[in-house]
Amino acid sequence: MQLENIDWLIIFAFFVISLLIGIVVSKKSGKDVTEFFLSGRKMPWWLLGISMVATTFSADTPNLVTDIVRTNGVAGNWVWWAFLLTGMLTVFIYAKLWRRSKVLTDLEFYELRYSGRGAAFLRGFRAFYLGAVFNILIMASVCLAGIKIGGALLGLSPVETLFISCSITVIYSSIGGLRGIIITDFFQFALAMLATFWAAYEIVSLPQIQGLSNLLNHPDVIPKLSLIPDIADKDLFIAVFIIPLAVQWWAVWYPGAEPGGGGYIAQRMLSAKDEKNAIWATLLFNFMHYAVRPWPWILIALASIVVYPNIESLQEAFPNTIVGNDLAYPAMISFLPSGLLGLLVASLIAAFMSTISTHLNWGSSYLVHDFYRRFYVKNKSEQHYVMMGRIFTVLLMIISAFFALYLNNSLQAFGIILQIGAGTGLIFILRWFWYRINVYSELTAMIVSFIVALGFEFIFPNNLSVEEKLIIGVTITTICWIIATLITPPAKIETLQNFYKKIQPGGPGWKKIIDISESSGIEIVGRKERWDVPNGILCMVFGSISIYSILFGIGYILYSQITTGFIFISISIISFFILMKFWRRLSSKD
Repeated sequence: MQLENIDWLIIFAFFVISLLIGIVVSKKSGKDVTEFFLSGRKMPWWLLGISMVATTFSADTPNLVTDIVRTNGVAGNWVWWAFLLTGMLTVFIYAKLWRRSKVLTDLEFYELRYSGRGAAFLRGFRAFYLGAVFNILIMASVCLAGIKIGGALLGLSPVETLFISCSITVIYSSIGGLRGIIITDFFQFALAMLATFWAAYEIVSLPQIQGLSNLLNHPDVIPKLSLIPDIADKDLFIAVFIIPLAVQWWAVWYPGAEPGGGGYIAQRMLSAKDEKNAIWATLLFNFMHYAVRPWPWILIALASIVVYPNIESLQEAFPNTIVGNDLAYPAMISFLPSGLLGLLVASLIAAFMSTISTHLNWGSSYLVHDFYRRFYVKNKSEQHYVMMGRIFTVLLMIISAFFALYLNNSLQAFGIILQIGAGTGLIFILRWFWYRINVYSELTAMIVSFIVALGFEFIFPNNLSVEEKLIIGVTITTICWIIATLITPPAKIETLQNFYKKIQPGGPGWKKIIDISESSGIEIVGRKERWDVPNGILCMVFGSISIYSILFGIGYILYSQITTGFIFISISIISFFILMKFWRRLSSKD
């Protein structure tokens, strides 16, 4: 496979446009840290929503989906489809709470919610832990995908791929700040979606495939088509369906699907004009991410089974590349014609840049605002902290690139990240609504989950399945942080009162604090609204049903099961109207 002049022209034009956007906004973005990390809190919902979904469309995402489909079939995608529940919870409950907090980063939340040196330590520790350690692992996974794409499509070595891609991304990320990233995300996402849908059509039409009907009736593909795992295969059913839906979505912290919001999703919500824009942005993100985008990747993954039925066939075709099932996606892309190939390669570069640039900006915001500025250099100019943000951006990129050379496949990285966050998710859900959650709850969960993950990875690497490790990790971590919560004191009453007065979370978990405040003549209940969490949960349920039904409806229509497909589309429409009924109640006052 060789890129033609038209392909290189498309790729070059993409780089020029992306850099121009960064240059245009660079002056404004460098004004202060609020502009650099939050784009001045003036972003509309549609730009933020697309930016969220563009960031989750990283270069490794289609590789991951391909790996999942080839390994466990289409139904295997429930390991990430289950996170829709988390996303809907964020939309209808947590988006407005984050916007009310008015923090610069979600880690600043710790000194708003907790008190004393413990809160400061937690903020600083987590800034380094997430901004550096965890963030580097995520970016390394994305860089790994870049390595495989560069090897399969461009014939580049891992070092060559990393040098070129990382250099360009660092320049782009350090120029425009979050504003430049968000605006460029919109351009990159439009390009990526056009290229991906077009590529899926062309690949299904290849002579080796001979159309969608032949693909879906191929004997090696038929066992992979089910949208729900076969209950007869008990182990697979539990691993990819029951555990993700019953445990994983609420118990595990995962970037882009954080229970209670957080990370770069919280960063986007904090960048919104107001609460309304924050809510609509997260809703748009979840719709595009789960209902619309997966199917082109799934079709390409299914087609790869026909062309490359096993690892050996991939190894034979690409002898000089790191080989795993995730390589099948860039391998299939190599069959595309000139012009479209350049567009698709540009879209994959766009996906790489979008994800990496967001993680660089997000990670450096932690390291600058919550670590460097908070604990070491407190009284410098805003320009100084912007400069430090750019320095940390470069350092994070370099370390991530080196770490990528030690990973083997995207699914491996996905499993490691899930395990590190296992058991911490419930804290991020409850800390807004239960005053007893404290510094020691979070520190215990974070430390225990990390120790357990290290144990599974290095001491007992092959003794247990991924789902067994997850369940054990969630159980041990949850028990430990609950005990820590109950045997340690809550935050200072003044801190809790100030938090409640600012956020107005409501609910029975704050009754004791409200009663203490009222008995002391302190008014902290400022919004005369009904507690909207019950309605928010109903919105979450019907919102999830609506999006899952669209996902299924599109799938069954592609499978030529038109009647079934339209039944699911109808369920989606009905669920949406019910959702709107409860959503109106969500905003109504007593």
